[in-house]
Amino acid sequence: MNLVGRPQTESGAAKWWGWGLESKTYPLDDKSQFWPFLLKTLKLRELVECPRVGIEDVKLPPSRLGNRTLTQLKRFAGAANVSAEKYDRLTHSLGRSYPDLLSLRRGVIRNPPDAVVYPNGEDQVEKLLAFARANRISIIPFGGGSSVVGGVEPIKRRGLKGAITLDLRRMNRVLEVDSVSLTAIVEAGISGPQLEDALNSKGFTLGHFPQSFQFSALGGWIATRSAGQQSTKYGKIEDMVECLTLISPSGRLDTKAVPASASGPELKELLIGSEGTLGVITKAKVRIRRLPEVRKYEGLMFKSFRDGIDAIRETMQNGLIPEMMRLSDPDETRISLMLSSEPREFIKSVTTKLGLWLLKRLGYLSPHACLMILANEGSQASVKAERNSALQACKRHRSFVIGSGVGETWAKERYELPYLRDVLLDHCILVDTLETATTWNKLETLHGAIKKAIQNAMSSMGVTGLAFCHVSHAYRDGASLYFTLVAPQVKGKEFQQWGRIKKAATDCIMRNGGTLSHHHGIGRDHAPWIRQELGNNGLELLKAMKRQLDPTGIMNPGKLLEFDR
Repeated sequence: MNLVGRPQTESGAAKWWGWGLESKTYPLDDKSQFWPFLLKTLKLRELVECPRVGIEDVKLPPSRLGNRTLTQLKRFAGAANVSAEKYDRLTHSLGRSYPDLLSLRRGVIRNPPDAVVYPNGEDQVEKLLAFARANRISIIPFGGGSSVVGGVEPIKRRGLKGAITLDLRRMNRVLEVDSVSLTAIVEAGISGPQLEDALNSKGFTLGHFPQSFQFSALGGWIATRSAGQQSTKYGKIEDMVECLTLISPSGRLDTKAVPASASGPELKELLIGSEGTLGVITKAKVRIRRLPEVRKYEGLMFKSFRDGIDAIRETMQNGLIPEMMRLSDPDETRISLMLSSEPREFIKSVTTKLGLWLLKRLGYLSPHACLMILANEGSQASVKAERNSALQACKRHRSFVIGSGVGETWAKERYELPYLRDVLLDHCILVDTLETATTWNKLETLHGAIKKAIQNAMSSMGVTGLAFCHVSHAYRDGASLYFTLVAPQVKGKEFQQWGRIKKAATDCIMRNGGTLSHHHGIGRDHAPWIRQELGNNGLELLKAMKRQLDPTGIMNPGKLLEFDR
C-alpha cells in the first residue's frame, strides 16, 4: 500500500478512526470512581462493546479522476505529492466530529476525495486551483483534519466532476522572525508543535494552544477563527494575524502587513474564518511574544456557578487580565473529581482525603460547587499583579484556593481528554461537544437553557444523558460556554439521535442570544443556521465575495454558506 501522506508525528502514526496517535488512549485504571459514576448517571446496567471495522474492511467508491487527470496533476505537483491510494483518500475523507467518527468506525465513507495532493509551495497551489477550475473539480483545503463541525468532508455538488483534498502539511516553514516588531511569517501547513518548537528555539511563542494543538495547523486555525486556551489574555487567532495570503481560483490576495489601518473595510477579517470556501490560506504574518518568565496554574472552588461567573466578569472589567479563568459548572466539576487519579503514595492519599474533608466541611463540595483553573504567565511583576487582581475578585465571590496541584495537573493533561471520547465510543456511548458565547447579562440564562434543551432532546429518544459545561474564554463584555454531552447511543438511530440533540441545542442558542460558534466554526453541521446568524444581507454579502473569488464554486462546497451557484 502506498502511504504517501500517512499522518506521522515524532511520536508515531495517527489513528484513521479516532483521535490522536494509534499508540495512545485515555487510561482509566487509576480512576476507579469513573465507570460506576457514569453507569449510574446514564442508568446503564453494564458496559457493552461497540466494535469498529478494520481498515481492510473499509470500501471506498472508486476515484472519479481518470489516469489522464492524475498524470496531469503529477506533472505540475510531482508524482510523490499526488495520491489516489485508499489510505490517503480514507484519512482525508472526514474530520473528527461525532458523525464523522461514527462513519469512520463503521467504515461507511460516502464522500472520500478522489485524490490527495501535498503541495510544496504557493506556485503549486496556484497551478492546482487553475487546473481544478478549468476541469470543474472541487478543492478541499486540509490542515490537521481536526474539524468537529464537518469542515473537511468532500461533499459532492452537481456539475463538479471530482474532489481533490489539498493537504498543506509540506508547507510548514517559518520563513521569517522579526524580533524588533515581534512578528513571524509562517506557512499555513505548519502544525502547532512545529510552530512552537521553531519559535521557542528563538525565545518566542505564538501563545495559541487550542485543545487540538498537537494535531492542527496554522491555516486551519485561521480558516476557522480558532481560540486557544490562553485567549482570555492573548486573544483568538484573528487577534494574532497581522496579514495573510489567500490564493483563490480568481487569483492571489495579499493583505497589507501593518499593525492597523483605516483604509476601508478590513479585508483580512473577511478572509479569516472563510473555512476554505474562498481559497487556500498559504501563509500569514503572525504576532508573537517573548517566552514567559513565569507560569502559574492553580485551582479554586466556588460555592455556585454564579459566584464564579461574577468573579470572572469582575476580573475582566478591572483591566488586569490573567491568562485563563476556566470555570466548570457543577456537573463538570463532579466529572473532574471522578476523573482524578487516585494517589498511590500513603501521605499523598491522606493529604487528599483531608483536603476533600475540609472542602466538604466548608461547603465547597455541595451539589452546587464549581471548580476554576486560574492561570497566569508572563514576567514576575505582571504575574504577581494579574494574579492578585484575579484572586481578590474571586475572594469577593466566596472562593477557596485549593493550591497548585489541581491546576498543574490540568495543564499537564489538557491535551489528553479527547482520547476519552474514543474510549466512550468503544462502549456505545455518544459523546460530543458544542460551544457558543454571549454577553454577561445573558450567560447564566443561556447556560441553563442549553442544558435543559439537551436533556429534553436526550429524553425524547428514550435515554438518560448528561450535559456539562465550562466557561473557557472570557472578555470584558461576555464569555464563551463549552458543553460536553454524553448519553447511551440509541441503537440503529445513532445519527438521528445526534441530529435531534444538535438541533435542539443550536435552536436554543439562537433563541437566547448566543452565537452559532465561538471557535469551532460553521462547516457542514452549523450551515443550516448561518442565515439566522448573519441575516439576509450579511449572507448575501459573503456570497458576493464567494462569487468574486470562486466563481465556479469549487472551493470546499457545502460548507459555511451552503453555496449553490
